[in-house]
Order: sequence, then structure tokens, then C-alpha cells
Amino acid sequence: MSQTIRAGLVGVTGYTGMELARLMAQHPSMELVRVTSRSEAGKPLSAIYPFLQSIPVGELEISMPDPVDLAQACDVVFLAVPHKTAMEISAQLLEHGVRVVDLSADFRLNDKDVYEQWYAVEHTRPELLKTAVYGLPELYADQIAGAQLIANPGCYPTSAILGLAPALSNSMVATDGIVVDSKSGTSGAGRGAKVGTLFCEVHDSFKAYGLGTHRHTPEIEQEVSKLAGTPMTVSFNTHLLPIDRGILSTIYTQLRDGFDLAAVRAAYDKFYAGKPYVRVLPEGQLPETRYVRGTMFCDIGLVVDSRTGRLIIVSAIDNLCRGASGQALANANLMSGLPLETGLPKAPMMP
Repeated sequence: MSQTIRAGLVGVTGYTGMELARLMAQHPSMELVRVTSRSEAGKPLSAIYPFLQSIPVGELEISMPDPVDLAQACDVVFLAVPHKTAMEISAQLLEHGVRVVDLSADFRLNDKDVYEQWYAVEHTRPELLKTAVYGLPELYADQIAGAQLIANPGCYPTSAILGLAPALSNSMVATDGIVVDSKSGTSGAGRGAKVGTLFCEVHDSFKAYGLGTHRHTPEIEQEVSKLAGTPMTVSFNTHLLPIDRGILSTIYTQLRDGFDLAAVRAAYDKFYAGKPYVRVLPEGQLPETRYVRGTMFCDIGLVVDSRTGRLIIVSAIDNLCRGASGQALANANLMSGLPLETGLPKAPMMP
């Protein structure tokens, strides 16, 4: 496509908004023309993000969120806002024919009742749940390309679903007793000031949180149930790492009889063939968060524990790029008729 795609970003001041601004600054076919924030309106973007100084996107003035103005100025709008906030603005933008990528949880769950149970708020636009496409390109690329509304996956679910997809779709593991043990950097908690994520609270420590109650649980269960072809319940357990960004998920499954490591590796290689952002690592090598930092890659390592009969799956992603903003941009690329990889970095941010 030769015509520049005009993009808007609602909620530019959070970590996902910051990451999207960083990525959009180098996109060859998509231009950020609107950025909004109620608290920072009137300032140039570079005033809150000095790393954008002397870069054209940094000169963009932050405005108040106005669905009518966004609809007139933009072809696609990213909503980097908390859950519940996206429901009404999504509906207004869709009524004007604007494509929407929602980074909140408002459209990820297919069932209104399940959403309301886990998020404790009323879903005011349940009709949109039927049309929203879950934005995991490895599973739904064709549907994403024709969608008007994308429910951008959560960060933890991205690591868990991609880790489990080949094993479940090939019936290689038991569907009960699966444990997803996930650990995230502190940016996953958002940019708002909270005692639990202050430097002195996190540095040189390590803790579990949200055990049995994390809101990403039904999202994981919804998608892995589709892959397995049967309703599933998983034990999803989260921990806070004393690092800025990254997610490492260790997934414990029971390998079915008749499968060994060679068969599992062949299934994973086949499932992810032609999918550039999932890397099935060589035998004996396990993922590390530093090797995916700032990228769209999901690295997967596979171990068969012959003593316990378990297939242990380890996946690593960057929670801000693959787990949020980069994935949102990849979805917008597909919606706009661009190659998935357009404008997305390949090399990790090192060290």
C-alpha cells in the first residue's frame, strides 16, 4: 500500500502508550496523527517522552480524547486505556467506520457474564463481543485481516497460549492438571504509582501475587479450550520479577502415551512454520527474557521429563512489545493490508 495509514492513540501516557509511540516513530507506512491524554493535553509528545525529541512524532500535540475528531483524522485507532474505558469509545469509532485495536480487556472474553464475573463491572457493549477478533496472529491472522475491532491479547495469555497451542491442537498432552507458572517484570503493573511496584518494594525481592484470582485466567482458558476442542480449567499462577520488562512462563503438562520429545518438537516446528515471531529453540536451550526484550518474538523451549512423564514448556516474551503494543501494531498492520512485520524491530534491546 502506498497511501499512508493515519493512526490515533488514546491513552499515550501509560507504558503501552509509550511503547506504541516508540514503535510508531519508525513505521514506514503508518503515521501517528493523534495522541490523547486528559492529564497531559496541550503538551507536545516530546515533553512527556524526551526520547522523542528531534523526531517528527515528538512534535505531535497531545489532545483530549474526542471520538468525533479521532474518526475524522484516523483510519485506525489504538486504545491503550484501562478496562471499561474502551467500551463506549470503541462503539463510537466503529460507527464512523474506523478500525479499532483495543489493548484493554473489554473485548477479549466472548462471554459477557464471564467478563462481568472477573472484572466486576457491567459490559455495556456486549453486541461487540460477537464481532471482536482475538488478536493473536499465529492463530487468527485471516480473521484479523478482515476485522474492524481487535481485542489485543493480554501479556500473560500471549505467553501461555503460544506455549500450549501445538501440544493441545495435536492432543499431545492431557487437558486437565495443567499449571501455568508465570513471572513478569514490573511494567506489567502499569505506570501508575503504586506502593507494591516502587523500586524499594521490588528490588532484590521476588513474590507471588493474584494466586487463583488473576483476571487473565478466563482469557487463557477460553483460548486453550478452543485449541483442545474441550472446556479446560488451568492453574494460572503469577509472580513479580525485579526487572523492568519481560515475561517467563513455565508450563507443566502431562504428556500422553505414544509421544516423545522428538514428536513434540516436530509438532511445534510444523505449527509455527511460516510464523516469524515464534522461535522454537534448539534442544537443550531454554528461553531468557533478555533475548526477546523490545521485540515481538516469543521464544519457546521444550523439555520432556521422563521421570514424571511431563512435557515442560517454557516461553518468554516482552510484556510491553509482544504482550501489548507490538502485537497491537502487528494487528493494525494486518487490518490495513500490510505485512505483519512492517515497522516492528527484530533485534532485542541489549544488554
